[in-house]
Parts: sequence; structure tokens; C-alpha cells
Amino acid sequence: MEETKIVTEQNVNTAREPVKTGDWVLTLLIAAIPLVGFIMLFVWGFGSETHPSKANWAKATLIWFAIILVLSVLLFMVAGFAIFSAAWSG
Repeated sequence: MEETKIVTEQNVNTAREPVKTGDWVLTLLIAAIPLVGFIMLFVWGFGSETHPSKANWAKATLIWFAIILVLSVLLFMVAGFAIFSAAWSG
């Protein structure tokens, strides 16, 4: 059996209303908390009850985290190899 989600007029109107400034302030405050914010990005990004614009923001933020993580790992690897090879040859 496939579960279907009933779309009511209230759900449609909620999706069309913009997220209020106070909600964004609270969202950014929670996102700034070190482990809690990272977990909440997944909840907001992939939760079914989250406003679409907040979900898109959370997904974009997670993509940026992934990009920064990959670039940081590459930078540390290059720096580590450079230091190791300089120490080994010297």
C-alpha cells in the first residue's frame, strides 16, 4: 500500500507564505550551535513538516559544508605531503 499525503488548503497556503524574519533569526541561532545545528540542518532539509524555502536553505548549507570539508581535507593532505617530503629530504 502506498501512503498518500492529503494536501489541505492550509498546507498549500503555509507553503506559499514566506518564512517570517523572527523564524529566520531563530533558525540561524539554532544552526550556529555546534553539533545541534548540524543535526538540525538534516531535520530541516529532509523533514516533511519544514517550509520549502527553509528546507532548500538547509540543503544548500549542507552542500556548502560538504564542499568545504572536501577542500579542507585536500588542503591538509597537500600541506602534509609537502611538510613530510621537506622533512624527509632535508
